[in-house]
Amino acid sequence: MKLNSVSKITLYLTAAFFVITPSVAQAQEAAPILTPQHALDWLTETSTKMVRDCRREMNDGTAAFPPQVGTGYEAFWLRDYAYMLEGNIDAFTADELTGACRLFASKLNADGAGVDCVKFDGTPIYKPGFGSLGENPVADGSQFTVDVAWHTYQKTKDHTLVREIIGSLIKTMRACPRQQETGLVYIDPKREYDRCPYGFTDTVRKQGAVLFSSLLYVQAARQLSALLGVVDRNDEAQQWLDEADALTEAVHKTFWDDEMGLFRAATVRCREHDIWGSAFAVYLGVATHDQARKISEYFSGHYQELVQDGQVRHTPGGVYWEDARERDAYQNGAFWATPSGWFAYALDLANPAQADQMIVDLANDLKKRNAPEWIFKDKMQLPGYNASAALPISGIKKIFQRRNFQ
Repeated sequence: MKLNSVSKITLYLTAAFFVITPSVAQAQEAAPILTPQHALDWLTETSTKMVRDCRREMNDGTAAFPPQVGTGYEAFWLRDYAYMLEGNIDAFTADELTGACRLFASKLNADGAGVDCVKFDGTPIYKPGFGSLGENPVADGSQFTVDVAWHTYQKTKDHTLVREIIGSLIKTMRACPRQQETGLVYIDPKREYDRCPYGFTDTVRKQGAVLFSSLLYVQAARQLSALLGVVDRNDEAQQWLDEADALTEAVHKTFWDDEMGLFRAATVRCREHDIWGSAFAVYLGVATHDQARKISEYFSGHYQELVQDGQVRHTPGGVYWEDARERDAYQNGAFWATPSGWFAYALDLANPAQADQMIVDLANDLKKRNAPEWIFKDKMQLPGYNASAALPISGIKKIFQRRNFQ
């Protein structure tokens, strides 16, 4: 076919468009993230896509959101889902939220303990390692059950759902293992292997009163109080607020090391200073003003030991858990994005510029490595890990909110 001059120009431009478009797209993809706002935008967009890509359907039709895009975690994990909600609840539909909330509230064991995860066939698992770690249910299942319910209500404002599950939420909080004298969440040192602590340290054999699960209990008590207020049970709501306040004081008295400027992880075994827990205490407002300042200064002064590419290790530099698996991997020396928002929020108190750079570094590294579960130097584990992209969003947003009020 003979083409006139206009047709030739049109064909040339069309061909040129298809030639240059991929390279332009690749350049945009490769372009570095330069500002915290750009990092937040990228994390939100990426997390939303990951949430949608990881969606699975359980045997009963409930939408499940396992921790990782693709295969690797073949069940619906409670705490990972809670972290997706905390960082990016807008990625879910109302039906998905209420379905998952009902699922977890209905899977308490006979005593009221919350799950570690639920298999896609509906079988509840109460101990990490698909039921293989510890003698009793994990020490954070109750708290995350309440957390999921609270986040679900914040988005859906479904009063009927709250009325339906409020009894289960109270039951699960009362089932949480606690020390009689202090009220702190407790792992019995008299048992050889009582239970796992907070699930992101489930391979760490903590004993005694434990910091992180106690912080989660403070958070859940506040959330339960708010949900009781929704259904006009105001006297009970106040009781749970009082419980949260009393437990906050117990955290200060039991775990705080003023000389170090950090909280310890436990009272009997694995008493190492807890970087994640210290950051979370600041994020929750459990740390006092003076404690938050000291934690922030410690983070800034030891930044190079604690952070790799915007991701955070569990313990201070050169320190490993007393009883855990191999060093410089997983929960014993590797660096995770999961707590990066809390850490940046605390760091921002002492060094805003350092916090900004951490946020930018985090987004660029997650972009480069496809949001892995953890990293150590050039090693990484499980790309497409939802908590890595979703949870830091909440801390970054909270930094921006605080700055806007200053």
